[in-house]
Amino acid sequence: MKPAMETAAEENAEQSQEKKGCFECCIKCLGGVPYASLVATILCFSGVALFCGCGHVALTGTVSILEQHFSTTVSDHALLSEVIQLMQYVIYGIASFFFLYGIILLAEGFYTTSAVKELHGEFKTTACGRCISGMFVFLTYVLGVAWLGVFGFSAVPVFMFYNIWSTCEVIKSLQTNVTVPGDQICVDIRQYGIIPWNAVPGKACGPILENICNTNEFYMSYHLFIVACAGAGATVIALIHFLMILSSNWAYLKDASKMQAYQDIKAKEEQELQDIQSRSKEQLNSYT
Repeated sequence: MKPAMETAAEENAEQSQEKKGCFECCIKCLGGVPYASLVATILCFSGVALFCGCGHVALTGTVSILEQHFSTTVSDHALLSEVIQLMQYVIYGIASFFFLYGIILLAEGFYTTSAVKELHGEFKTTACGRCISGMFVFLTYVLGVAWLGVFGFSAVPVFMFYNIWSTCEVIKSLQTNVTVPGDQICVDIRQYGIIPWNAVPGKACGPILENICNTNEFYMSYHLFIVACAGAGATVIALIHFLMILSSNWAYLKDASKMQAYQDIKAKEEQELQDIQSRSKEQLNSYT
């Protein structure tokens, strides 16, 4: 029987080897995470969530402001209400699509990271895989260009609300100046083209406009449009980040396919050389 001290030492050695093996496994697993794709996915999800959530609530507040203060007749803003409702449905579709697309791009990043090759052995590429990777590059480029347009479009309501807010600030600053009455300062929403020119009242002046700026609907809608615009900008940055990652992964797949073809040709030539050598030895042995 072994002494107790030797048995304890062996058990400690085995435990240390198990701990070391788990540590190395964890390091390999962490090395297989595509951190660039993970950061881009988080940024994309955050930007789309801000744009869709804040944009949806801000559009609802905008309709409420128009109905209460600028267009009291339902027929005057009926078309605008339908367009805003359609945009809200589009927001639902955008959120669902980018949730799935972000997960797909993250999965593509996992399978094309060089660390995956080290974890799962020899990396094999196919023409279909390279084609799919190239398709993601093209689709991400198109989505990036589209989101540039969305980012510019989301800045329009921010500009409109900023003009109204700045006009209200001018009215407040003129309250102490008797020579310039605030009633002469107005904001006409009809000039932006969102409601027809025959809409009543269509504009707000002086204290009425100041009261509009002090409402919760205006305050929330203005700041939510700013956040939605920032979310659209973050989504554009995320898509550009994804485009760089996908381009790099596609180049890696292309190089890996060339290396795979070279290794196959090299292995075939080595096999032929071995066959020739073996046949030469057999002939030499037969002569001797």
